[in-house]
Amino acid sequence: MNTAVVMLIALVALVAGFAAGATLLRVRIARRLLLERRDAQAERAGDLRALTSGLAHEIKNPLSTIGLNAQLLDEAIRDQPLEEHEHERLTRRVDVLRREAERLRDILEDFLKFADEPVLDRLPTDLNTIADELVDFFLPSANHQGVRLRAELCEQALPVSVDASKLKQAALNLLLNAAQAMEQDERSASRELIIRTAAEADRETGEPFAALHVIDTGPGIPSDVLPRIFEPYFTTKPKGVAGGTGLGLAITRRLIEAHNGRIDVVSETGRGTDFTISIPLLADTDTPPRR
Repeated sequence: MNTAVVMLIALVALVAGFAAGATLLRVRIARRLLLERRDAQAERAGDLRALTSGLAHEIKNPLSTIGLNAQLLDEAIRDQPLEEHEHERLTRRVDVLRREAERLRDILEDFLKFADEPVLDRLPTDLNTIADELVDFFLPSANHQGVRLRAELCEQALPVSVDASKLKQAALNLLLNAAQAMEQDERSASRELIIRTAAEADRETGEPFAALHVIDTGPGIPSDVLPRIFEPYFTTKPKGVAGGTGLGLAITRRLIEAHNGRIDVVSETGRGTDFTISIPLLADTDTPPRR
């Protein structure tokens, strides 16, 4: 091999080495820029959450003042020597003012729950225990609303790593919605609410998970509404109805996703709805004792 060929090969190798080095450098620069962009976005998101939370708290204070003064004004009007129709007209207006202040306060409370990043205190827990406690807690409310509540718990333990209070909050939103829907549905003769737990498998990956079903025999969710029910501020409830801020299901989904879980819903108009909360199962060695 003559000198010219050797020099050509060396030159080609040198150029290739420069090209490879330049490509690696570009990749590293791109990754660095992406990480910096993500950090900046996370910082902006944190600043925005802090700003909105602070603003919401600032609004809550005057709202409380408005509600208190509305109550005092109502008492003062009732003590005035006015004709009955004047009493009714004025107290009705004050009542509207008080209800609207309460509604705004509810909206702010739900907004703060949605805006704040969920902080979880996760511990190994049997999902059956959580379901059992939910039934005990919600039973008086269900009886008051004329809804029959029952539990169908899995015979085997369902060990999960969760923040029990946060998971109960997510499930309670579903129970409240279901009971309210059945209470308002005059066509529903059988008002039944079922809390069911089961060990199931992901249809795509086959991975096992613990499932908590909240099933009702209410009016169901129309097919055109179903895709939007988890959107923030989307609600089909009339204005002024308790829990009608449109953030309840959005908060529920956020809490479940914070547990690395998911929520699915199947509904049939006129027959009822099945919400399923799916949480990854723990290994057998981490199984908590069944209580």
